[in-house]
Amino acid sequence: VQLVESGGGSVQAGGSLKLSCTVSGLPFDDYMIGWFRQAPGKGREGVSSISAGDGSPYYADSVKGRFTISSDSAKNTVYLQMNSLKPEDTAVYYCAAGPDIVLYDSGKYFVEDDYDYWGQGTQVTVSS
Repeated sequence: VQLVESGGGSVQAGGSLKLSCTVSGLPFDDYMIGWFRQAPGKGREGVSSISAGDGSPYYADSVKGRFTISSDSAKNTVYLQMNSLKPEDTAVYYCAAGPDIVLYDSGKYFVEDDYDYWGQGTQVTVSS
């Protein structure tokens, strides 16, 4: 199983970035793919997740209206479009995969322990 993130970088406040997470070795449509982030000196937090099977998206309050998650089953890839970026969005962004059935049963989409597989992370830096 492999999750590979790409698309991180440095932008000024108000700018945009699009992250990608390509998944291999899993039945893509049976999984929820989540984006988490970890800022320096802070714990990891859930940002957004999507059911690869039915496309249902979920967002943390801190990114609603600014970030959009989408998936492409043909490419086994999930995208995170990040607009109106703020300095507080600076973090290492990780994608993770967890079984749809587990996450739907709990009704909570940002519990790290429910995600079995993780990528290596990509750095996003937003300057003021």
